[in-house]
Amino acid sequence: MAFSSFSQNATIRGIILNENKQPIEEVSIKANNSGTVTNKNGFFILEIPSNTDVSVEFTHLSYKKVSSIFNLKNGEELEFNPVMKTSVEQISTIIINTKRRKEVEGIITLQPEVIRKIPGANAGVENLLLTLPGVSNNNELSTQYSVRGGNYDENLVYVNDIQVYRPFLIRSGQQEGLSFVNTNMVQNVDFSAGGFQAKYGDKLSSVLDITYKTPYQFEVNADLSLLGGGISIENISKDSKFTSIVGARYRDNSLLVNAKETETNFNPTFADLQAYFTYKFTNKFHLSFLGNASINKYNYQPQTRQTNFGTLSDPIALLVFYNGQEKDQYQTYFGAFKGTYFANDDLTLKLIASTYHTTEEEYFDILAQYRLGEVNTNIGDEDIGEVEFSEGIGSQLNHGRNDLDALITNIEHKGDFKIDDNRIEWSVKYTNEDIRDRLVEWEVIDSAGFSIRPPKTVPSNEQPYIAYSGPLEPFQNVRATNNTQINRLQAYAQWSRRSTLGNSDVWYNAGVRVHNWSVKGEGISSSNQTVFSPRAQFTIKPDWEKDMLFRVATGLYYQPPFYRELRDATGTVQPNVKAQKSFHLVLGNDYSFKMWDRPFKLTSEVYYKNLSDVNPYTIENVRIRYRANNDAKAYAYGLDMRLNGEFVPGTESWFSFGYLKTEENIENQGYIARPTDQRLKFAALFQDYVPNMPHLKMYLNLVYNTGLPGGSPSYADPYIYQSRLPDYKRADLGLQLVLVDDKKQFKNGWKKPFKELSLGFEIFNIFDVQNSITNTWVRDVYSKRQFAIPNYLTPRVFNVRTTMKF
Repeated sequence: MAFSSFSQNATIRGIILNENKQPIEEVSIKANNSGTVTNKNGFFILEIPSNTDVSVEFTHLSYKKVSSIFNLKNGEELEFNPVMKTSVEQISTIIINTKRRKEVEGIITLQPEVIRKIPGANAGVENLLLTLPGVSNNNELSTQYSVRGGNYDENLVYVNDIQVYRPFLIRSGQQEGLSFVNTNMVQNVDFSAGGFQAKYGDKLSSVLDITYKTPYQFEVNADLSLLGGGISIENISKDSKFTSIVGARYRDNSLLVNAKETETNFNPTFADLQAYFTYKFTNKFHLSFLGNASINKYNYQPQTRQTNFGTLSDPIALLVFYNGQEKDQYQTYFGAFKGTYFANDDLTLKLIASTYHTTEEEYFDILAQYRLGEVNTNIGDEDIGEVEFSEGIGSQLNHGRNDLDALITNIEHKGDFKIDDNRIEWSVKYTNEDIRDRLVEWEVIDSAGFSIRPPKTVPSNEQPYIAYSGPLEPFQNVRATNNTQINRLQAYAQWSRRSTLGNSDVWYNAGVRVHNWSVKGEGISSSNQTVFSPRAQFTIKPDWEKDMLFRVATGLYYQPPFYRELRDATGTVQPNVKAQKSFHLVLGNDYSFKMWDRPFKLTSEVYYKNLSDVNPYTIENVRIRYRANNDAKAYAYGLDMRLNGEFVPGTESWFSFGYLKTEENIENQGYIARPTDQRLKFAALFQDYVPNMPHLKMYLNLVYNTGLPGGSPSYADPYIYQSRLPDYKRADLGLQLVLVDDKKQFKNGWKKPFKELSLGFEIFNIFDVQNSITNTWVRDVYSKRQFAIPNYLTPRVFNVRTTMKF
């Protein structure tokens, strides 16, 4: 670990405007012994010392001086946009940065540069979320995550105030491809794991709020690796009225999938194109557009698989030969316009209209013929490791022809009004969801010449001892066609206030949401329901010598059902499914302190959720199947802790710990673990550099999760099978050689065009741990034994990567 001296700075950037909201050129900005001036767009960047009060002066011959005092953390970037007036000199008190304001709300802010550099099989925002307490995912091929006992469908994601969606039909992590969020376009990332404010929406678990960049100059960012690449281009017009950022990405999971135990012909194409444009018609009215086009093609031809399991004394192997293939295609198109009207300094009005369209195809016919037998363990034998005696022989045929076409349209008005120390926010939103869905899936299993019937077959199947006289039928058979329309009307209003209580600073927030939805469609009865969701937060910063912050948040959180939650295991839409309801209570504490003369912060949260009208579900890989009823109740409680700071001077690292217990009671049969019962979680994100070579950097991403329930067959009664998967252990390492950065520029030679350039080497799953996501269940008909064969995830994989900025 390096503890050499390292410059510790923070950055202030922004645009200086006059009273008419026009940018001011040639403003002189001074802080201690450093300084800069604004360009013709009024833009400036200024580095200041971190962790100390720094006085910054903004001066211009035609305007009165502006003075402010800043105190920022090392490496922190603050956007500050002062308005210079012709008549009044402005002297500000210490600037409470946006990070402190979000701490008051219980929001974690993640730095975009950290997101772009941390290694992972699915590098990006979601990869970094998994190092936070309370956030779990035992599948590195997936970008999905569960938060504090919730499932993947319980998380809200916004980009620039616009809610984004993910495809419906994906059933395994290796089919996912790209996350919606393009990290090269990200300016800010906020995350809340529970107890969030009324303005954020109706989900039970978490909010991820992304802000894309507003460019201030022409810039090109590129990222290339063996897993794919991406490029983004930022630009601003000469009159500063039009800004644009366009990003394109391509991903190929072959490096990861071809390293798995199943030999395949794998031909994926995951690509997308995103754009964010803003035009300032006047100083008061801005219009922006966010667009995305994504095409994911997944062609998969498995060939053979051999999985060794059992014990050293009694090793067993599953050998599978495949015929057939799977062809999936997901095409999604998303577009949103947002008009923002700045009526005055205190009132902002917004109008947002968006459309999301997805067409998804999932076609597969795969015949798997297997042998289950004993493995030759004789050292020196030329057939060591081969199956020499078969205990079970059988086959399995899976067929699917699934099509889905979904069109989701939103229109929303939002308002923000400030009165002294009070802030009032409101919104009204209408949503129309038009879903056209065809589901055709069946599975036939044959073991040693005996067709295996469904688990609950009548009459019971006693083969091979007694001849079965019932009709032949597939082991699983689902057929459904649904045309469903869901209309939603949502609204919220919330009040926030900053005040004092004695010598302590306090913050209040209270709000309420209302959500009405109706379901109709061919062959189903119409349904109409309404829920109200009150929420409140209180935060106090005592006038103590120690820097402590205490938070309490509570409220009722409803999750009105999305289409997937209305569809039961047979594919039938159940329109009367109620909104799942959860009471949240979150108690939090932030303790900021110095150690080794560097800043650190310990964040702790205790939470409790009481859930009713629960819609039970099963998870297989990443596919969730609901019962589409509300016959369960549940609870979740736990403790999340995170210590972050400069363990190495000039870098931010953190260590996370989480304890969770979540159980459900289905039809009053008693409490059992929910599918997301992730009891213990340890994670670390660590950054370091070589003391004498600060441009050679190291990034380490560590995750340990205890095993989830899910080791049982997906069709099984959860009250009979409560087995857990093995613990999930993973370490990813990234090494980066920085050739060019803001402190190391070149005026000539081949490096001259670059603002940043780095070369990297990554090792995924350093210790080659065999993590498993599900079990394949194979039955020996003669002995009636069922064998759980683990489906392993990725082994150790090497990757090379380069990033650059022009």
